[in-house]
Amino acid sequence: MEVALRPVHDSDLPVFFRQMNDPESLRMAAFAPKDPADRDAFDAHWKRIRASSDVLRTILADGDVVGSTAVYGEPGEREVTYWIDRAYWGKGIATAALRDLLAEVPERPLHARVAADNTGSRRVLEKCGFRVTGQARGFANARGEEIDELVLKLGS
Repeated sequence: MEVALRPVHDSDLPVFFRQMNDPESLRMAAFAPKDPADRDAFDAHWKRIRASSDVLRTILADGDVVGSTAVYGEPGEREVTYWIDRAYWGKGIATAALRDLLAEVPERPLHARVAADNTGSRRVLEKCGFRVTGQARGFANARGEEIDELVLKLGS
């Protein structure tokens, strides 16, 4: 499977919205919008981040839109994020996409957060060089409760 990144197109947004409303994906990601089904809030969020200096990319697998990835935040505190359609989990797409994003964005350090029980996402981050540097607790909208999360870092 050929994985590629490209800038986000308007036509990607309905796909991202559908992906972010999959109940199993939401539960696994845990840290999601309060109401992922609120299309107006989704559109406002994407309008704001597309106008920012964040690095946003659509993930393609064999030419199909399968997710998104980004580097966002303030210098020195920038974080990575990614979302893969559940139908494509376990195929190495997230790892390949994150590696490509990290090659495109050479600044370090970069940070990441993951629900402590999300072993798949933790593996992706560690394969790309991130290391666990701490733990935290945060309210996970998708689970309706406070959960443990891992804090990871790439670079010094």
